Parts: sequence; C-alpha cells; structure tokens
Amino acid sequence: MSPPGADADPETANAGPVTGDADGVDRGTVGADGADHGTVDDPAADAAVADAPAGPAVGEVRIQPYGERAFLVDVAGLDEVRALDAALRADPPPGTEDLVPAARTVLVRFAAGTPADDVEQHVRAVGRRALTGGGPAHDTRSPGGVVRLGVHYDGPDLDEVAALTGLTRAEVVARHTGRDHVVAFGGFMPGFAYLTGVDPALHVPRRSSPRERVPGGSVALAGEFTAVYPAATPGGWRLIGRSDAVLFDAARAQPALLVPGARVRFVDLDAEGVAEHPTDPRAPAPRGAP
Repeated sequence: MSPPGADADPETANAGPVTGDADGVDRGTVGADGADHGTVDDPAADAAVADAPAGPAVGEVRIQPYGERAFLVDVAGLDEVRALDAALRADPPPGTEDLVPAARTVLVRFAAGTPADDVEQHVRAVGRRALTGGGPAHDTRSPGGVVRLGVHYDGPDLDEVAALTGLTRAEVVARHTGRDHVVAFGGFMPGFAYLTGVDPALHVPRRSSPRERVPGGSVALAGEFTAVYPAATPGGWRLIGRSDAVLFDAARAQPALLVPGARVRFVDLDAEGVAEHPTDPRAPAPRGAP
C-alpha cells in the first residue's frame, strides 16, 4: 500500500483529499484549460455550507462512495483516523488496493470487480471495533528505530513562537527536541509529513499572512503538527529552524524519508556535543541524547 497523499490543513482539515496549500489558503480552481478560475461568491452555496450536518461524533463512522472503486470514511478526529487506519491495515477489506489516511478521513480504494457492498460492510465492522477499543492499539506500519533529523534552530519565527507560548527560545528548542514525534499522514507535496506528538505548549496558530516562499528544509509548527518543508513553496506555518535532510528523492527505493507510522526525533545541531547530522533510522543517537 502506498504512503498517503491526502492534503490537509492543521487547523481546518476535516475531510479527505482537498484543494489548497499546506497553509490552508484556497488559491482557486484550475480548469481543463489550465486557467485559474478563482472562487466565486455564492450566497446559496454559503447557506448550504452553514446548513451542512456536523461531523461524526466520537466513535461514529460515516462511509460515502468516492467514485466507483473507493469509499471515504469520515471519523471524528486524528486519533480515530490512526486507530481506523491501523485496524484496516491489520484486517483489510476484500480487494483493497490502497488506504490513504488524512486528518479526519481514511480513503479505501479497492480493485475493479470487488463487490462494493462487501467492502463497505467490512469497513463498517472493522471501524466499529477499532473505535470502541477492539482494534490494534498502535500503528502497525511503524518501522524500527527512530529517524533523527538535525536542525539549526534559527528560524525567522522562533522569537514569535517564544512570545506566543511564553517560553524562551531555548525552551522552545528543548521542547521540540525533547520527545519523539510520529508521522500521522503525508500530503500537500511529495515528502511533506504531518508529525503529531508536539508538546502542547508549542501548539501555535498559523501565520495570519502566509509567505509567498518558504525555503526547502524549513522546520515549522502549526496547530498540533510539526513538519519539514521538502522543497521551496508558499506556506503559512511558523518557521523555527532548518534542516538539510533530503525528505524526498524519487531515485531512492523508498522516495519519502518520513513514512506514516515512523517515529522522528529532532536534534539541535548547535547544541554542545552534537557532532553529526543523523538522518538515517539506523543512525546512533547523538552523545547525551536519550
């Protein structure tokens, strides 16, 4: 099964594949002619959105067709996505070709000729067990070891993050490097991984005005997520550092360095005793690291 590629915004994502950039800015719709047709104000559409039903309650699974060979499974939040995704990988529906988790959904794609009713019934049964404590308790894809990413903590938003959180610069760095993070899903661009497990003290909103260009390798925070931008792109996350790790290389056997389920530890390259830049899961921990 391929790594997920659903796009999601850390503050607003509640569905599967969506349009927009990592900063959540809707930059319009591109038509078949390649032109950007923008977004049209439509009072009727606004009213329809306002009247739309609320999202699923905790423990609830909503399933809707997504084309002829897929279902989009909607759940209450990211924790439930991870539980459902792990359960479906441990007990996949008949004919499963791909599972794509996002922030609030799991896309289930199945082979042609597979009875859709059988797939839906299987997904519903597995989902019911997973969200009531009967599924796998952890992500079954988690590879061995920890991917250690070296970071220079000199980002342009580091002072602002410190001010927003009431911490010093050193405390922001210590909290960012002081725990393992887990790749929840990928999206937005090849190699972009949404990492969970961020210290709650570092949960900060996106910038009110996104940058037109975020340099590749930028280490960033937004909402409950942290990430490293694989390449230069517009973006609205708060930049606290930079890494020279190669997040995506199509020539590698596994192009994406950070795959769903992987554990990631950020390493302060400017801290005393750190003499190397380990980015391989098999690399030893820096001296003095836990």
